[in-house]
Amino acid sequence: MRGVAANERLTATVATVLLVLLAVEGATLLDMRRFLFVHAFVGILLIPVVALKLATTGWRMLRYYLGADEYVRRGAPHVVLRGLVAPAVIVSTVFLFGTGVALLAVDETHGALVQLHQASFIVWVGAMCVHVLTRLSRLPAAWRLPGRGLRLGLVAGSVAAGLVLAVAVLPAVDRLQDSITGHARIDGD
Repeated sequence: MRGVAANERLTATVATVLLVLLAVEGATLLDMRRFLFVHAFVGILLIPVVALKLATTGWRMLRYYLGADEYVRRGAPHVVLRGLVAPAVIVSTVFLFGTGVALLAVDETHGALVQLHQASFIVWVGAMCVHVLTRLSRLPAAWRLPGRGLRLGLVAGSVAAGLVLAVAVLPAVDRLQDSITGHARIDGD
């Protein structure tokens, strides 16, 4: 069960980092006009971290359904979690981040795309609440040895990639913030 345990620990490590970053992202919702810059920056930063989380859970699902012994012995998540919650989390995550990136690309703060982003958030937060509450007890396992260094390296790499991506889109984030507040920020426009 070495592969299963390693996958579970990596997934839990990524989840721990995601909870912190998503808390920051959630705090920006208290005043979007004021914190749109932070919201968009952290949202972009989250993309590689979320991709790593989807990869670790996707790997477990793939190995289970392909019949890998250790994954089959570990068993599948409850049927409601894998049949309803997981698809809702995945689809709403793709829509949430996709519409967020699209909003930056088209420099939009009002309209149908914003409404789609908000609607996907509502679905996402509901599905994520169920997902997180059913998985919270597994997070402490992430910090057990062996392999902690590799896990932390992978997660740190995804955060670093997110930072590079977020810094790369700073001008778009800045334009979006300028358009909603009427203030010039980084670029001085």
